[in-house]
Amino acid sequence: MTSTHSATAPTASTAPSSTAVGGERADLLQTLAQHREFLRLTTRDLTDEQAARRTTVSELCLGGLIKHVASVERSWVNFILEGPEVLGDWSNMTEADWARRADEFRLLPGETLAGVLEEYAEVARRTDEVVATVPDLDASQPLPSAPWYEPGTQWSVRRVLLHIIAETSQHAGHADIIRESLDGAKSMG
Repeated sequence: MTSTHSATAPTASTAPSSTAVGGERADLLQTLAQHREFLRLTTRDLTDEQAARRTTVSELCLGGLIKHVASVERSWVNFILEGPEVLGDWSNMTEADWARRADEFRLLPGETLAGVLEEYAEVARRTDEVVATVPDLDASQPLPSAPWYEPGTQWSVRRVLLHIIAETSQHAGHADIIRESLDGAKSMG
């Protein structure tokens, strides 16, 4: 992480487009694209070192937030396509599983901001393709075993997409605070 090159976040014009679909799907994709852009914007013109820096009392850094949101989006799209097994059984997580999850929130040696932004863009393209082509937004799957899910709960494709939007939006807000603490830059205002 000694790289000093700056990675520039994609602009709105390079964000995934929802023009290939209409109606509710277009609305969902446009909302998701907007919140992805807010998140990406927090990393504009940063070096890898800056993207890896913690600027608050939390463990979060900008590069780690991008990694985490990409991982969450990828996992939930896999859930849409393959079912609850792909999310695993949270009640049986080992210390090694928790350590891998913690690494999701930071840039590790050898990782770059440009690399995590590229991976996030690929995840976004895949999500947009799935949303555009999935036969039914009402199709549902049972949630996996986890202490925070009520047993027997099912989520539709639509509900999963709303969760991805909420997750992205929440972490874009975290990222904005981290960036402002880093160098005073703000995404909005």
